Amino acid sequence: MGLKITDTTLRDGHQSLWATRMRTKDMLPILEKLDAVGYHSLEVWGGATFDVCMRYLNEDPWERLRTLKKYIKRTPLQMLLRGQSLVGYQHYPDDVVEAFINKMVENGIDIIRIFDALNDLRNFEAPMRVASRTGAHIQAAVVYTISPVHTTEHYVETAVSLAQMGAHSICIKDMAGLLTPYKAYELVKLIKERVGLPVQLHSHYIGGLALGAYLKAAEAGVDVVDTASVPLAFGSSQPPVETVVRALQGTPYDTGLDLHLLFEIAAYFEDLRKSLGYERGVTRINDMRVFEHQVPGGMISNLVTQLEEQKALHRLPEVLEEIPRVRAELGYPPLVTPTSQIVGTQAVLNVLTGERYKLIPGEVRAYVEGHYGRPPAPVDPEVARKILGDKKPITCRPADLLEPKMDKIREEIKDLARLEEDFISYALFPQVARKYFENRNRSADPAVPVNGNQGPKAGRKEDGSMNLQEIKELIKLIDQTDIAELSLESAGVRVAIRKAGAQGIIPAPEKEAPPVPVQAREAAAPPAPEREKNVDISGLTVIRSPMVGTFYRAPAPDAPPFVQVGDQVTKGQILCIIEAMKLMNEIESEVSGEIVDILVENGQPVEYGQELFLIREK
Repeated sequence: MGLKITDTTLRDGHQSLWATRMRTKDMLPILEKLDAVGYHSLEVWGGATFDVCMRYLNEDPWERLRTLKKYIKRTPLQMLLRGQSLVGYQHYPDDVVEAFINKMVENGIDIIRIFDALNDLRNFEAPMRVASRTGAHIQAAVVYTISPVHTTEHYVETAVSLAQMGAHSICIKDMAGLLTPYKAYELVKLIKERVGLPVQLHSHYIGGLALGAYLKAAEAGVDVVDTASVPLAFGSSQPPVETVVRALQGTPYDTGLDLHLLFEIAAYFEDLRKSLGYERGVTRINDMRVFEHQVPGGMISNLVTQLEEQKALHRLPEVLEEIPRVRAELGYPPLVTPTSQIVGTQAVLNVLTGERYKLIPGEVRAYVEGHYGRPPAPVDPEVARKILGDKKPITCRPADLLEPKMDKIREEIKDLARLEEDFISYALFPQVARKYFENRNRSADPAVPVNGNQGPKAGRKEDGSMNLQEIKELIKLIDQTDIAELSLESAGVRVAIRKAGAQGIIPAPEKEAPPVPVQAREAAAPPAPEREKNVDISGLTVIRSPMVGTFYRAPAPDAPPFVQVGDQVTKGQILCIIEAMKLMNEIESEVSGEIVDILVENGQPVEYGQELFLIREK
């Protein structure tokens, strides 16, 4: 029996190369041909697609799934699930996991690929238990990376345990393209022998190892491999299906797929690629350095965007040297969502602040506390002490600490929700979903554009000029177009918005929110509150922003502020949050004393080195 193929074009292909920006309407014309190929499955959902549909494309991800199921009648539909994190970036309570999986299977998913960034078996328990009741095929993934603790035996034992938990097949998930051909042969052969389940191999082209790994894996008995149509292959995406099919023709592993039909499909996606203005996937020298630093191509794109925001792109080599060091200190987590962002952002902060672990995002603290799962190796004791102090990490399954919340969700969003799926979307991405629902519900009014980012605003100033929120929404809208520069005048106020770089900024594949170009952010930012002229700052300590980001006085919209003028604070006390690089970064007081002045408004963009607080030290 020949090798089977899963096509990733409609999910991982465009997530890796097009920032997940393919719309449902772009998929519809080619679905009939994709369904006719004879693929093992089509990966069409999960990963970043859920978030991006609502956040950027003004689409309902559930409606996309139902539409695809309507047109794809023969080929099973597959999705990627981030274990207890589902399709988000944090762990969700078990009742949310249950509601989500039940509905996605009901709406058309046949195969669920479940992985956990840390290969922590506890984070598979709830999703696998729920998936088992739905009757869907459960494919449990072993995340592959290279470290002193990630041995072949570790992967085989993990696969054996997942099989015992009820997996129907095993996936080797090589997100960074690190799996060499001969290691692929060894690993596939051992898992096939020890586990006795079908094995699928998922890799990314990046440095070119994936194609050789697929061929050797076929010799070892791998059942399925992941590929993409050639216009959405190569680079940080999967190997091209056309090459794999041709390489195996006339061998015992012949896929039996029709190359002529595959090239017809490729022609469609090539035309689409050109019309949308995306580059082909290419392998760059920096991407191939993954063999040294193990940073996946998508993660490098993310780092570039982060450093551009911080006006420090020239420090990328330092960050790439710092990442392996941070990764080792944090227990060698595989660099895949969300641990890639946790490690990468901490490395960026270590470099930019000039002092390692001076600034620690809340997500990094939560990771060290054990809220994402058990690290593959113990966290460096000195680093753990610096992050947690005397606090001990949790030892239970992280989700055991989460209270059920679907009932609360239903109450919060009942006025905007139309279907049960809406409640689930809100549970995963409350702010994004609420905005999407509001735009959707307003779209019935012909005076209001469907995307909700244009037209009259209730918050328009009395003089008719644009308010800050309108400017921010305009920036986001322009960032999704080919427009490079825009100038406009509103009630005598001139606003100039220019994208950074000739091609603008395309957010990295799995970024939760798009970066605002520096030039645009400067145009949109209101002036910082001027320091009182009669305030004598001699003898006062000035707390400055260590990064470019957004200033928040409170941990949540309805929460009280951390500090107010006149408060007495102690050294190390949290003063505010700077949201930057997709994480919430807590800014601590450098001294003990009294808050004399707060120089930034809540929600205001801030620049590196901008004054935030004045403190009279005691």
